Amino acid sequence: MNTIFYTLQAAQQPAGGGASMWIMLLAIFVIMYLFMIRPQRKQQKELQKFRDGLQKGDKVVTVGGIYGEIVEVKDKTALIKVDGDVKLRVDKQSLVKDFSEAEQGAAK
Repeated sequence: MNTIFYTLQAAQQPAGGGASMWIMLLAIFVIMYLFMIRPQRKQQKELQKFRDGLQKGDKVVTVGGIYGEIVEVKDKTALIKVDGDVKLRVDKQSLVKDFSEAEQGAAK
C-alpha cells in the first residue's frame, strides 16, 4: 500500500530541469559554431579573396596538385603555364594555393 502511495506522489511532482536542458543544448550549438562553422567560413573567405586577386605571374597549385604560373586571368578561368610550352586552362575554383610567397619565405 505504501509503495502505491509513494508512486502516485512521485508521479504528481512536476519534473524540473527543463531550462537547464535548453541551456546545455544552446551551449553545445555555440561551441559547435565557434570550433567548426566559424573557422570554415573564415577559410572560405580567404580562399575567395585569393582567387579574386589572381594576377599574371602568380605561382599557384591546383586541387589536383599541378604547379604552374599564371599567364592569363579571365572571369572564371585562368591559363597556367605548367612546363615549357605546356599551358592549361583551369577553373579559378580549382586553384587553392599561391606558392610564390612560400618560395620567397624559404629563400630568406
